[in-house]
Amino acid sequence: VQLQASGGGLVDPGGSLRLSCAASGGDINWYATGWFRQGPGKEREFVAAISGTGGTIYYADSVNGRFTISRDNTKNTMSLRMNSLKPEDTAVYYCASRNTGLYSRTARDYDYWGQGTQVTVSS
Repeated sequence: VQLQASGGGLVDPGGSLRLSCAASGGDINWYATGWFRQGPGKEREFVAAISGTGGTIYYADSVNGRFTISRDNTKNTMSLRMNSLKPEDTAVYYCASRNTGLYSRTARDYDYWGQGTQVTVSS
């Protein structure tokens, strides 16, 4: 499975972006997926995850209430809507998928990774 993340860019503090993740060469429909990010000089960290059915969603405390993860199991895609962006949200954002429908907050549990898309929050 190849994952392609897109939608990153430069945005002012308080602004919004929507990241998308499209799968090819395989199927992410009904498999757990997630978003992680890695800021400058930081380790990769969990952002949000969604179960294969979409019935279970989990957010990192730092983004809860501002970010929304969703998926479309008819289109083999998922997305991350980011509102009220802060400079500390600046990072490369990665989408990832598992070979199970159970969500996870742990990067090593994910089997497939996209190449990342840069999000920069700055005025």
